[in-house]
Amino acid sequence: MKIFSPLYKKMLQWARHPRAPMFLFWLSFAESSFFPIPPDVMLAPMVLAKPEQGWRNAWLCTAGGVLGAYVGYVIGMFFFLMIKPLLIKLGYMPHYETIVAWFDKWGFWVMFFAGFAFIPYKLFTIAAGATGLGLIPFTLGSLVGRGGRFFLVTALIKMGGVKMERWLQDYIDHLAWFFILLFVLGYFLWRTLH
Repeated sequence: MKIFSPLYKKMLQWARHPRAPMFLFWLSFAESSFFPIPPDVMLAPMVLAKPEQGWRNAWLCTAGGVLGAYVGYVIGMFFFLMIKPLLIKLGYMPHYETIVAWFDKWGFWVMFFAGFAFIPYKLFTIAAGATGLGLIPFTLGSLVGRGGRFFLVTALIKMGGVKMERWLQDYIDHLAWFFILLFVLGYFLWRTLH
């Protein structure tokens, strides 16, 4: 079923839009605090569309991600009691408590890993604010983790170039369905083990 290839082609068109860098910054900002879509889905097509601006766009993603992380931190610091009932209702409270224990033990390394990995970063920024993680390890972990991820994506796309673009056009639907299946299986495995 080809649902993702038309979306991918549309993303490539948007990536060439004159305001695409501004949209990328705000997408990265929002994803770090409340929005569910990761900026990689826009960064990769932008690097393919304009490789000469790839490093600049990686910086924009990093800056947006770190600034958005502060919004998540503030949400956790001042509004956690308001969102706690929702976490309980959705069954996320045990996962939140695990994150809190990780912050107590590893601090910076939790933010680094969360920033670099393809997991909901906003959960970690909100938990960091709610637990009072120091701003220096929070900032450094966010900067290194988010920056590392976006610069790695940019480097891989730049190295792949036109071949990568052709490959993505041919296999984007298979790849997207594979990651959806992987996410669903991972979610059920995680729910089963916790």
